[in-house]
Amino acid sequence: MKKSLKYIVFTGLFLGMISCQNDFVDLDPPGQYTDAVYFKKPADFKAYTLNLYGILQGWSFGNMDNNSDLSANTNSNGYDLGHGTILSSGINWSYNGIRSCNILLEKATGYNNSNGDISQYVGEAYFFRAYSYYGLLKTFGGVPLVTKVLSTDSPELYGPRNSRYEVVDQILSDLDKAIANLPTEQNISGSDKGRISKWAAMALKAEIELYEATWERYVGQSTDGDGIAEGAGSAGYDAANVNKYLADAVEMCNNIMGQGGYELWNKNADSKMANSSSWYLFNLEDAGSNPGGYDKSTNKEFILYRTYDYTLKQSGINITWTSGQLFPSRKFVDMPVCKDGLPADKSPLFQGYHAVADEFKDRDLRLLNYLYASTTATSSVSLSFGSLGYSGYDNAKYKVYGFGTRRKDNTESANWPIIRLAQVYLMYAEAVYELNGSITDTQLDASINKLRARAGVASLTNALVSNNGLNMKEEIRRERTVELYREGKRFDDLKRWGILEESLNPSRLGRVVGNATYTTAFKDGSGNATSSYLPNTYVYGEEVVSTPKGDLECVVIDSYLNHSVAPKHYLFPISQTQMQLNTKLLQNPGY
Repeated sequence: MKKSLKYIVFTGLFLGMISCQNDFVDLDPPGQYTDAVYFKKPADFKAYTLNLYGILQGWSFGNMDNNSDLSANTNSNGYDLGHGTILSSGINWSYNGIRSCNILLEKATGYNNSNGDISQYVGEAYFFRAYSYYGLLKTFGGVPLVTKVLSTDSPELYGPRNSRYEVVDQILSDLDKAIANLPTEQNISGSDKGRISKWAAMALKAEIELYEATWERYVGQSTDGDGIAEGAGSAGYDAANVNKYLADAVEMCNNIMGQGGYELWNKNADSKMANSSSWYLFNLEDAGSNPGGYDKSTNKEFILYRTYDYTLKQSGINITWTSGQLFPSRKFVDMPVCKDGLPADKSPLFQGYHAVADEFKDRDLRLLNYLYASTTATSSVSLSFGSLGYSGYDNAKYKVYGFGTRRKDNTESANWPIIRLAQVYLMYAEAVYELNGSITDTQLDASINKLRARAGVASLTNALVSNNGLNMKEEIRRERTVELYREGKRFDDLKRWGILEESLNPSRLGRVVGNATYTTAFKDGSGNATSSYLPNTYVYGEEVVSTPKGDLECVVIDSYLNHSVAPKHYLFPISQTQMQLNTKLLQNPGY
């Protein structure tokens, strides 16, 4: 259960000490943890930072965009935001990680530098403080800023919220300090792989700058409140920051792309991998995790990630079995382009829905890899109708190779990607376009088109856009949506683009079932259901929706009647518990 600011005053240092006890080998005196003997050597600081790595997002079904517009499942994860049923009681925030960072930074001010360099660990503390505040910003908007170690009578425990703009300033300041102190990936030893690099801090900074710039552009100050009767107010707002953030995000991405030494994990040239790099990347463990014999050491795409290991740290959740119950929506399946680089509604290659496998032919490899982990649609697509909740599609992303034999339930141990090079390419392209209102073909080739090459589709060019009546901004967003499917980015994207309500309130739909004028495997020429389709198992029936082949009937998995997302849901409410503890906290608008 998450705790109040007051609670963590008592627990922060103690928890940090407990988590890294086993990493100390030369205590003086043995077995005693006091300020008199602690934080005296670089090894002390290094061991303490291990506690901070628990802050990183890891394997959890709550991180997979469940109940977004791309997910047809009714899994409880994400249900509240996806359906607009967030309770006004809200959720308690946690400052535990922030307090741990503040402890290390405070101890660093009194450290004797002659004992050895601790700059890397100071950089990690700044990084994790920024990372923690970013999570709070996305959830609540403005929150109280605490940058020192508090005592039980510190006035900050009962202070008002800082505005989102003040929080962003603090986050970016911390990341600048982190970047200045952290090593490059190339200078992190093999035994320390997974520790935060300079490039990871740059990537996080670019993500936050793009998030905030687009939030301010498309959402504006509607969620701020006046800071007097509601909300955290708009103190520190500067309209010039939008382009400032975008320009710096472009610079951060350029640095990573040019100097980071990262590369896309593309093994499609290996015939044993069957053009399925975009599947095997997400269950990459040892040489047995794919038919090509590649292990984690071959992955130079992940920049910021949570590390797992079959022997030392397994995922602990049933990834393969459960992810197969997370059903892609009609919206997602229609979104990936065809091999000619055109959307399905524009491409002559798109073959429609008459036969079960037709819609997967000549399409983006990511569609096949993420749904079926095979490029042979005719052999991999099977009927899934007949059970309530099934969309008619399967989800393969995160399922492991050799499940049930090589890996059993809860033992899957691939690393969880938080930011990878593919996302940096996407951030770069989006930031360039948002900054300039245009993007050159050269800039597209340096970024998004590298992803499209791995996906086996033609490049995105200005000519392709103009000649086919497309919108470049929407095509860049399409690439991001497809590439980062189920990587925990979708809700944030819908918010910062200002399209949360219009995206989440429509029904979640499954397969096209057709009608008398458009026959499928599920409806014959008289519009009657075939044995492959049991409509009585779908309590919400069918709904006509626009598809690349016109308006057609699709099975409804989660009806629009269940959705009531409103402008207030761009932020979560402040917990009533927190507001009772601190009467100066004001509720977010609309709650």
